[in-house]
Amino acid sequence: MASKSEPWILGLSASHNGAACLLQGDRIVVAIQEERLIGLKRAPLNGRRPSLAVHYCLQEAGIGPSDLDLVVLSAQLPSRSPENDVRSNPFLNVVANGVPLEVISHHAGHAFSAFATSGYADAAVLVVDGMGSPQADLSADERSAIVEPVTDGWETTSLYAASGTDLKALEKHLVKDGAWLDEPPPGSSMKTFGSLGGIFSASAEQIFGDESEAGKVMGLAPYGSPVFAAEEFFEVVEGRFIFRNAVQRRFSQQARWPAFQQEYQDLACSAQVALEQAILYFVERLRELCPSENLVYVGGVALNSVANERIVRESGYRRVYVMPAAEDSGVAIGAAYYGAWKLTGRYTPRPLLRDGFGHTYNAENISRAITSTPAIRTVESTDTVSDVVNLLTGGSIVGWFAGPAELGPRALGQRSILCDPRRPDAKERLNSRVKHREAFRPFAPVILLEEVANWFDVEGVDPVSPFMLRVMDFLEDKKDKVPGVVHVDGTGRVQTVTQEANGTYYELVKRFHEKTGVPILLNTSFNVMGEPIVETPEDALWCLLMTQLDYCVLEERIVGKKEAFDTFFSLYPYWIIPESAITWPPARPRSVTLHVQTPWGKQSLAIADPHKVHVIERLVGGLLDGKTTTEELFSKFSSEGEPGSESFLIRLFALLRRLRVISFRETPFGSG
Repeated sequence: MASKSEPWILGLSASHNGAACLLQGDRIVVAIQEERLIGLKRAPLNGRRPSLAVHYCLQEAGIGPSDLDLVVLSAQLPSRSPENDVRSNPFLNVVANGVPLEVISHHAGHAFSAFATSGYADAAVLVVDGMGSPQADLSADERSAIVEPVTDGWETTSLYAASGTDLKALEKHLVKDGAWLDEPPPGSSMKTFGSLGGIFSASAEQIFGDESEAGKVMGLAPYGSPVFAAEEFFEVVEGRFIFRNAVQRRFSQQARWPAFQQEYQDLACSAQVALEQAILYFVERLRELCPSENLVYVGGVALNSVANERIVRESGYRRVYVMPAAEDSGVAIGAAYYGAWKLTGRYTPRPLLRDGFGHTYNAENISRAITSTPAIRTVESTDTVSDVVNLLTGGSIVGWFAGPAELGPRALGQRSILCDPRRPDAKERLNSRVKHREAFRPFAPVILLEEVANWFDVEGVDPVSPFMLRVMDFLEDKKDKVPGVVHVDGTGRVQTVTQEANGTYYELVKRFHEKTGVPILLNTSFNVMGEPIVETPEDALWCLLMTQLDYCVLEERIVGKKEAFDTFFSLYPYWIIPESAITWPPARPRSVTLHVQTPWGKQSLAIADPHKVHVIERLVGGLLDGKTTTEELFSKFSSEGEPGSESFLIRLFALLRRLRVISFRETPFGSG
């Protein structure tokens, strides 16, 4: 066990986007999202059930549950609910192991995470999301800061002052349980909202049919006009935030994007402008309540990089820090730091240079992945960086896998897909061949920090943007040089890189600059739309095979597809779990539970979608035999009139592969 001066503290973010973080003393040893390991986007974590993220963290540190000195839970659902009862977790076994347990609110977890990684000695802290913890889980200090008591209230916006190990609540806004996002009013198709995060969730649900796609709303906003006034979304009356929900009356249509394009573009733009006004109001309110010259901003809404840029330029703060893992994954870091400060009483201001807290895969891990994955070839190289620059300038789309994975949702050069931004068709090629995203969504420029002022309008403001959480205006004479990363409004969501923070990634951009005169690459996350960012070398290689990526760089190794390989349709799928690991609960409607073994422990996954269940049932019935190609299977389903398109089957097979239920071979079983 670590000495008490360097205790082991496990932080848990029990949320729809769960994560775990392990500290030794006040240093982050490892942190990871549950989704990266289980293979399901926005995978939840709760206190009661064993978690792959927790296994991963302890495995990385080489310790067991009994070595922990403290577990801290920050939960979105009530901490006293059965699903968040950490004392019932059979893996952690905190009672038998004598490990103390602490619980903090969701917004406190956000606040601690941002302040702990800011490097500031003191700060004003703003937390804004859709919904945090219930009032019952707030500390006495937090309850005393509630602006207006609400029966069954839940956090929506919180203002704190941080100094050393102390976090003091200044103001807290609540919403009635369930009202942060609720059913549409009579005659409307748009949900009501009771928080700033709810505005974007309701807009995303109306436009795209998915409340979790707030990022798409921000990307669509520049195409529209702010025809709906901010007062149709909210008003501030004597310090109270009142959500008017007047905009709902303008929408009764059930059709989603791309229907009603102009109306939905205007809704997105209006929601964006309203959000910016609200955030600037809270920033000004913080300045009234807290004398610090430093602002720390966090919560899911802090991923809105357009609003962030207005904060940087208009807030009047000397320094502004936005936590890169601003959404719920970062709460695990905050929970852990709360515990560290409670045990040690020590706070060392230490700025975060890079969002990368995962496992670093070594040459042996990479070689094993290449050997075990079909249809992969190694590209000979004596200078990886120069050879990758040549691939990029030659038009290739390259997966870049280097070092520990990012915790937050932005790919920052550890799990990225890169291409040449000078190509006019860069966005279209990337979307059609790999990402399969909507055409209106922009891709991000990664740029050498020392070149920012030559490409973007940063006069009078700090140009540093290491975590891709700011949006800047391109200089007019530079826009046509990098069309792949210029959004419709002439902006770019910028990541700046330095040698100190980014190492080889910085060197890659620098060499590209030396060859082309352009200090920018197009960077997007290493995944396909709807899937988590890749975590392991195997994940990266399968993304290469199942898309039209041209190459993948795994640390120092460049790999591609074998020349004879066409698409993954030519591979032979087979089961890698026994039939006994597939169970069919008697409940109706019919579902299937898959019991899988991962490198970080066992996991049981329930699938209830009737189309998926039907296809899995047929595959179990003998169709998936390792002797039939994917293409032949798809043809059989099509000829028999089975429900589901080819794209549906592709997504299902990709899901089963990520879940470690099936794999693929180059040759059929029995062929030698």
